[in-house]
Amino acid sequence: MQTRHWDRIGNGGLTFTELGMGGAPLGNLYRAISDAEADAILEAAWDAGVRYYDTAPLYGFGLSETQLNRFLRTKPRDEYVLSSKVGRYLVPATSETRDGIGKWFEVPHRREVYDYSYDGVMRSLDASFERLGVDRIDILFAHDIDVPNQGSRANVNAKVDQLMAGGYHALEKMRKEGVIKAFGAGVNEWEVCQQLAERGDYDIFLLAGRYTLLEQGALDSFLPLCEARGIGIVIGGAYNSGILATGPKPGAYYNYEEAPQDILDRVAAIQRVCEAHGVKLLDAAFRFPLLHPAVVANVPGGQGRDEMAGNIDAAKATIPDALWSDLKSEGLMRADAPT
Repeated sequence: MQTRHWDRIGNGGLTFTELGMGGAPLGNLYRAISDAEADAILEAAWDAGVRYYDTAPLYGFGLSETQLNRFLRTKPRDEYVLSSKVGRYLVPATSETRDGIGKWFEVPHRREVYDYSYDGVMRSLDASFERLGVDRIDILFAHDIDVPNQGSRANVNAKVDQLMAGGYHALEKMRKEGVIKAFGAGVNEWEVCQQLAERGDYDIFLLAGRYTLLEQGALDSFLPLCEARGIGIVIGGAYNSGILATGPKPGAYYNYEEAPQDILDRVAAIQRVCEAHGVKLLDAAFRFPLLHPAVVANVPGGQGRDEMAGNIDAAKATIPDALWSDLKSEGLMRADAPT
């Protein structure tokens, strides 16, 4: 498995495997999986050389972190990188009042409370340590400060202000004291990442779905800013929630909803170019964001051994340069995208 070492501030940094393990499926996202199945997915990733694991309290309302606890406690702590998230904590609820009904299955009955204050960040971290059972977490991301989760731009701006006034100082203090190596935000909008980067000394961002074969708007200003400052990027949602893995089949998902016709048509055109070069669409979708110099890892989820096997194969695939050139010449990729 190929690795990338990143050290922005000279504290030793972190070594990422290009393929990371996204922890949302371990929290029973869209369907329940057994403990045995979760273990098999994680073992397959480890056996293939994956050494970066990302999770969050949200994923299964603590279940993902608990699943990782059972797995990671058998592994040497210095051999992997672990990230989790802050910005919400969980409170007990009933089966009728819990959050995530219809999205998270067979999970603890919990409600999520957004809190990006100093105390809220520390409370979230304490709970994650307990669920994960580890003695350190390498990266903390402020989670879901974006319009899809907060509902409006005004709400996003209010949460950014709360983070900068409170939780940011907790994260900065922990980095200074060596409790964590790095901190940033894990969101679905590059614009918010840029907003944060312009207001604070952030190390790394987990950007979900916004730098992919389908979307390269982050090249306008955000990714150049990251490159100039040495800010790392972890890519989430490289398949745009499914369509770049499944192809433009009926019912394919884009941004967690059925893909509209214009997206189906664009993916079909990209797939035709891939096929002309003997390349799987999924393999090209996995590799593309890793070609940007700021990107340190790609963390697709694997909800099942077959999906994990597909991600492992994609990480090993060789993509001819001519594929990227043809995508650009046909207007299917931005001409300034690093390839």
